[in-house]
Amino acid sequence: MPKRRYLHLSDVQRSELDRIRRVDPKPYMRERAAALLRIANGESAHAVARSGVLKPRSPDVLYRWLDRYEAEGVAGLRIRPGRGRKPAFSP
Repeated sequence: MPKRRYLHLSDVQRSELDRIRRVDPKPYMRERAAALLRIANGESAHAVARSGVLKPRSPDVLYRWLDRYEAEGVAGLRIRPGRGRKPAFSP
């Protein structure tokens, strides 16, 4: 059986994630912050993924968010440059 993942946040980290969840202009950042806060409050990442924050996700997606947050902090939650669909025609 896989080991359950926990997220321990300091008061500063918790307030930063809560601020992002409430007022960040990017919807994906609000979703990721809300998911991490739910994990920090004791819910399993698998349950958060299935019940959906914005929409249901694969549990592996939440584990990646968790890994990136633990390694890089809030900067790890942002979409990295170069991701997504490339233009069909070069300018």
